[in-house]
Amino acid sequence: MGDPTPRHYDTILAPIITEKATLLSEQNKVVFRVPADATKVEIADAVETLFKVSVTKVNTLNVKGKTKRFRGIKGRRSDVKKAIVTLAEGQSIDITTGL
Repeated sequence: MGDPTPRHYDTILAPIITEKATLLSEQNKVVFRVPADATKVEIADAVETLFKVSVTKVNTLNVKGKTKRFRGIKGRRSDVKKAIVTLAEGQSIDITTGL
């Protein structure tokens, strides 16, 4: 953990606050939206540096964008990469306060 760099801020795009993510928070897990090219090591480093916590595990998943229609015109939502970050026992991140 060092000083935050611009790459750390670019790695964590936004927290994902859903019903599933809230249930995961009981298991010391936090869910973030990350860039498609971010690696697990980069994500762990960014979370540790920005939030000053220790990360034990990072799981990632790519969510393909859905095809949607708006007034008969087909469109497609963007693909998203999610990172489920497991924190060390007894640590937490208050994602409502932001950075």
